[in-house]
Amino acid sequence: MCYADDTLAISRGKTYHEAVVRATAGVAQIVRQIRGLGLTVALEKSEAMCFHRPRNPPPPGLEIVVGGIQIKVTPSMTYLGLVLDGRWTFREHFKQLQTKVSKSAGALASLLPNLGGPSLSCRRLYLGVVRSMAMYGAPIWADRLRKENSLALGRLQRVMAIRAVRGYRTISKDAACLLAGAIPWDLDARALADVFWRCAAVRAGGSNPLPDAVRRWRSDARDMAIDLWQERLEEPQASVDLVLAIRPVLRQWLDRKDGTLSFRLTQVLTGHGCFGRYLCEIVGREETPRCHHCDEDRDTTEHTVSVCPSWNGQRAALTAAIGYDTSLPALVRSMLGSNQGWRAVEDFAEHVMAAKEEAERIREREALDPRRRSRPRRRRVNNDDRNVPP
Repeated sequence: MCYADDTLAISRGKTYHEAVVRATAGVAQIVRQIRGLGLTVALEKSEAMCFHRPRNPPPPGLEIVVGGIQIKVTPSMTYLGLVLDGRWTFREHFKQLQTKVSKSAGALASLLPNLGGPSLSCRRLYLGVVRSMAMYGAPIWADRLRKENSLALGRLQRVMAIRAVRGYRTISKDAACLLAGAIPWDLDARALADVFWRCAAVRAGGSNPLPDAVRRWRSDARDMAIDLWQERLEEPQASVDLVLAIRPVLRQWLDRKDGTLSFRLTQVLTGHGCFGRYLCEIVGREETPRCHHCDEDRDTTEHTVSVCPSWNGQRAALTAAIGYDTSLPALVRSMLGSNQGWRAVEDFAEHVMAAKEEAERIREREALDPRRRSRPRRRRVNNDDRNVPP
């Protein structure tokens, strides 16, 4: 089997020894044919492996010798960019893929700061670059995707999705993918595989698939992936409030044409930001989850948006635009309902979260200032004392 400058030889035997003997003879013949065309073969770069049953691994020390070059039989080999193993688990493929894609994701993520930086369209472009690397060969491995491999894909996607939505790195994968509008890559791989094999079936029949048919298959595959994603989100394990708010309007959220997520708007939607609960219970930067702007014992997104009296002015402008329901599902519906609703929620988030961030910076400066930490109590002076002569 030949593709470009790669040649794959397959041999079969009742025993490993028989398979190796046949492979040796077959490879030697292939090398002679290629050299007869005036080409050369890099035998020192060749690889060999055995496909086997679960309880019948190949014995150690197997090798193929061609032209004096020893080609050892190893547990895995690379062919056309895919790392194959003897049990078709693709474990080694995803192990190497995670290392390679993580470096690329880290390099791209450094270009995407939470404040400022590229626009949402550019961030989605970078996310698509990493997705293309991760999805390579998806039609081959999508149906054999194991749990550990699916988790590896999820970790890679989470890094880029968080950067796309300008969120904190503590945001869960479900929250990041929902906000970024990115279908989980394990489901995306199934959609790609479905379209690929449909096109392959048409080509096997002697014709090429029509562009309209391919577009319809892609649309159907995407709809199926979204349906599976919605089923997966029925019982969320993390970011429960956000998932329950977006899941009923998931398709509308994914298909929206306008509306970008700012750093502070993402804080309000996820609850990961300058809130007492987050600073105390998740990152451990505060001793208590109390609100520093009122007497509430627990500062959360719901408290900030709906209750805290320090933000009555900003809340009045918000409710004037979207109504008096300021729960998270109501905020999401208002954002999707009109550009005015999106801007109202975004403006509230910008003003309130900026004020909370400034208050947090002041507290941090006071905590780091030794004069403030150990400042003695000021002595009270009576009026009579001031008239006492020295």
